[in-house]
Amino acid sequence: MSIKDRCAVVGVGATDYYRRGRSFPQSLMEMAIKATLAALEDAGLTRDDLDGFALYSTAPIDPGTMAGEMGIGEVGFAATLTSGGGGAAGAVGLAAAAIHAGMADVVVSLMTLQQAGQRLGGSSGGPPRFARSDGGAYGGAMSVPPGTAFTAPSGMGSPGHNFSMITRRHMHQYGTRREHLAEICITQRDYALNRPKSLMKTPLTMDEYFNARMISDPLCLFDHTMETDGAVAVITTSLQRARDLRHPPAVIAGSVAGGHTDNYNLLGWWQQRGNLFASSGHRNVAEQLYRMAGVGPDDIDVACFYDHFSPMVLMQLEDYGFCPVGEGGPFIADGNMRLDGKIPVNTHGGNLSEAYIIGMTHIVECVEQIRGTAINQVQGCEYALCTGGPAVIPMSGTVLRKL
Repeated sequence: MSIKDRCAVVGVGATDYYRRGRSFPQSLMEMAIKATLAALEDAGLTRDDLDGFALYSTAPIDPGTMAGEMGIGEVGFAATLTSGGGGAAGAVGLAAAAIHAGMADVVVSLMTLQQAGQRLGGSSGGPPRFARSDGGAYGGAMSVPPGTAFTAPSGMGSPGHNFSMITRRHMHQYGTRREHLAEICITQRDYALNRPKSLMKTPLTMDEYFNARMISDPLCLFDHTMETDGAVAVITTSLQRARDLRHPPAVIAGSVAGGHTDNYNLLGWWQQRGNLFASSGHRNVAEQLYRMAGVGPDDIDVACFYDHFSPMVLMQLEDYGFCPVGEGGPFIADGNMRLDGKIPVNTHGGNLSEAYIIGMTHIVECVEQIRGTAINQVQGCEYALCTGGPAVIPMSGTVLRKL
């Protein structure tokens, strides 16, 4: 039986957001627990109610350790989706599935991010310095496993390189221009300016966008997500229990974590069919999600698209049916992502301008939009869409609705 309308998100919580490495001296676990306790408090629940963990693979938290440190007794469910940010929205569906199956009653989905390595110390009064222990979120070098031996000699060593290829193909096929990407970045920055926790606090102009350094042509600095620290948690429970809690529930109308193997991996796998190459890989996810939720793009009032790179916002607009394939650029140029547009998008600023907590901020924004408490509120919001990925299977999408 489907999870449609069986569960709801009832609590959201987050730490402050930090520039890369500035969450010190907090630990990953400390931030995870802070966010989870805040989400439980938001729901009107306590740690004694929590009995499940529905995570996705980039969450570097062991449920058993976290439950022990929180003083939680029995854990009825603990599971992790594969994929990285592609599982963000799907983690809510995983929580709903566990609850609907009777394995848990109150489940947390969370992400904790601390992008820093060994602490090196800092100047007096200044922030600590860290040795980079990896290639960064989306910008640096990576090791070369056999699966990437074909692409690595061409210098394609990070996701930014891969998504620049997809973007260039979209430009070639459909006439998409960098001005369209700039409009995404500028619109999301404008939304972020109103958010107290957002890290980007100054407006972005077209001139600043085009004067920014190029990282992976045609993607410049502002087309890439930030590298940030912090934690975000959301609490899911049954709809029956949700009715009696602190806030109006954000009902889970549908949630999908999957994709089609024709387009299973956007990271260096160039075997997609021609009509799928320049896409976000979400078309099949969108079809399944709309079918489960019983809605279509015309029913969605606000969309929070996973935006590790700005062109993926454009391609998700197409793949979720808000405009025809190939027309995302003009659609965005006409202001349709803004509050008075056809479909307000990433009204919290997204990964690009609020904070990058690997997709979890998008779920928080959708919940606030459904509650009617969002800072950039879409009037009359009944349905909100959030996504995870694009990256590899599973890519995910979740539709939340008002009760």
